[in-house]
Amino acid sequence: MAAKAKNKSKSKEKKILVIVESPAKAKTIEKYLGPDYTVKASMGHLIDLPKSRIAIDVDHGFEPEYITVRGRAKLLKEIQGDAKKSGTVLLASDNDREGEAIAWHLRNAITAKTQVPIQRIAFNEITPQAIRDAVANPAEIDEAKVSAQKARRVLDRLVGYNLSPLLWKKVKNGLSAGRVQSVALRLICDREKEVESFIPEEYWTLEADFKVGKTSYTAQLVSWNNEKPVLKDGKSVKEIIEKIKNSDSVVTDIRETEKTIRPRPPFTTSQLQQTAANRLGFTSRKTMQIAQQLYEGVNIGNSRIGLITYMRTDSVRVSQTALAEVREWIGKNYPKELPEQTVEYTVGKKAQDAHEAIRPTYISYLPDNIKESLTRDQLRLYTIIWERFVSSQMSSVRTRTISVDISAGEGIFRTSGTKIIEKGFYQVMKLLSTKDEKGNPYPKLKTGDKIKIDSFRPEQHFTQGPARYTDASIIKTLEEKGIGRPSTYAPIISVLLDRYYVTRSNKQLTPTILGRIICDLLVDYFPQVVDAAFTAEMENKLDEVEDSQIQWPQMIKEFWDPFKTRVDEVGKTLESFKGTLDEETDQVCEKCGKPMVKKLGRFGYFLACSGFPECRNTKSIPLAKCPKCGGDVVARKTKGRGKEFYGCTNYPDCDFISHFKPLKQECPKCGQFLVEKYDKKNGYYKSCINPECDYLHSSDDEAPNEE
Repeated sequence: MAAKAKNKSKSKEKKILVIVESPAKAKTIEKYLGPDYTVKASMGHLIDLPKSRIAIDVDHGFEPEYITVRGRAKLLKEIQGDAKKSGTVLLASDNDREGEAIAWHLRNAITAKTQVPIQRIAFNEITPQAIRDAVANPAEIDEAKVSAQKARRVLDRLVGYNLSPLLWKKVKNGLSAGRVQSVALRLICDREKEVESFIPEEYWTLEADFKVGKTSYTAQLVSWNNEKPVLKDGKSVKEIIEKIKNSDSVVTDIRETEKTIRPRPPFTTSQLQQTAANRLGFTSRKTMQIAQQLYEGVNIGNSRIGLITYMRTDSVRVSQTALAEVREWIGKNYPKELPEQTVEYTVGKKAQDAHEAIRPTYISYLPDNIKESLTRDQLRLYTIIWERFVSSQMSSVRTRTISVDISAGEGIFRTSGTKIIEKGFYQVMKLLSTKDEKGNPYPKLKTGDKIKIDSFRPEQHFTQGPARYTDASIIKTLEEKGIGRPSTYAPIISVLLDRYYVTRSNKQLTPTILGRIICDLLVDYFPQVVDAAFTAEMENKLDEVEDSQIQWPQMIKEFWDPFKTRVDEVGKTLESFKGTLDEETDQVCEKCGKPMVKKLGRFGYFLACSGFPECRNTKSIPLAKCPKCGGDVVARKTKGRGKEFYGCTNYPDCDFISHFKPLKQECPKCGQFLVEKYDKKNGYYKSCINPECDYLHSSDDEAPNEE
């Protein structure tokens, strides 16, 4: 009996092992839980599918073959050893499908070595109270959520490991195709075709400065002969100016309107990525990396604080505790802007609603008060999260606009001014503020006032075609089409960039030649795989698996049978492209005298000697003839940052360079080549490289000619 009591006492002394995904999270949680707990990080997945083979048994229920991830066996053994010494194991991986799968694999691996009690805990924020609540209320692993992750993993593996070898065999070694990424690639390629086919059209606007005493007002022509003015060229503008320059001008109408601007809901993952891209210039990957840091915890004074809630969510739901806290803060600091009732936001139909919206864990941690503890980027991202959440529970903004119409001959010019009459949620906006929040002065005019035209301001414009996708706009499109989930938006873009199917320039996503070839092949031979509606339906089925509405093997079988049949058909009937992508040229290798061949590599086309492997000479493909010496203009990269520019191959004898990409198009005015330019006002447009030519060109190399 004494021995039994002694053993029981030792059992009570055993620590509780908590397993999380990252070391940063482990460090934060360990501080909260104290000496009775040991917190270990799994560093993500320890057990997964092997990379070397498909590892899916398609003949027996699509069961995956899992192995210990290469290089992770030592860590897994350590965790198993720690579990043996512990009284209980709490699996605290992220509360999503991937996290649930990590917990499932860990439970199986630990159970194989010891019979220690294992439970699952989950939390939406890393705060002392949230962690204590999670530990006090452990649960079982959600098998349905694990099944959904398994189904996605199997589905992606079947697509990737069947299409990629086909591409190697028929097109080029080393290529790959993914299920969701291929749909995103198609969207980007389709948009590029629209951009290239767009032909800009010239149009003009006309403003006039009207003077009353010492005060001047700028107004725009909005009506001519009782119709909306259509100003196609400078000549038509000059004709209007000639007709009205000596006319009497009089104020004929003044209108006053009020507008209510409601606050936006707190951030979802996609909205955070879009706003961070547009406001802060962050890529999606960078946004999620910084959000992860804020979620897992940063050192503030002597404490380690998880500053935001879980950052992968498609819900705008907020806990009652957080709502009470933010309303209390608003009531103390901006009592006039506190609505009587809590502001409610509708959760989207496609939202899984598993997590709250992204919000600060503590409203009391104002961005300005903790800026010394954060990096610049952490502070900026935290600030927009804090501002968006607090403003979401404040009163609306009200503005008043006064519009004044001024008649001059057959024309009507309009000027307006806007004032904010109730600041509402604008009170807490700093990083999220806009120029509209300052308003602009009312015109101090009244009906019947006679005023004088002081000067005219004609301005040339060109219609803008569809914009190329950015990180923000492709995420918005994917979300609207029901493709991908909060955890997949950033990886989708990263994979396309890493494979060099897409490049990013001026925040715009542009498909490479390689990306276009892959996309065209998939559209021609596997249209269902790159169909947005079909991919969205597969996402819905994965959600149904998680909701225990359907069984995942049946879902996979419905996809697999026709897909495998098509893969086999294409494999037999599609002629190999290999070698056909290479083109003979009339250029001669300067090293051995043999012809140069145009080849497609991972980073686009290049010239290589046909005498390979005896001669390994390669060089860039000429993009245009040099306007200075007649040599070849090729793409080059700067040392250090590797920024692309375009220069003459006769350097240093010829010093011609351009920072704008040459297009294989001659200028219709002077015959020199066109380049592609970009600015915020006009977007992308074509311009002549010749500084003396005015074809869509201005002397400052920034915008089309608007003289």
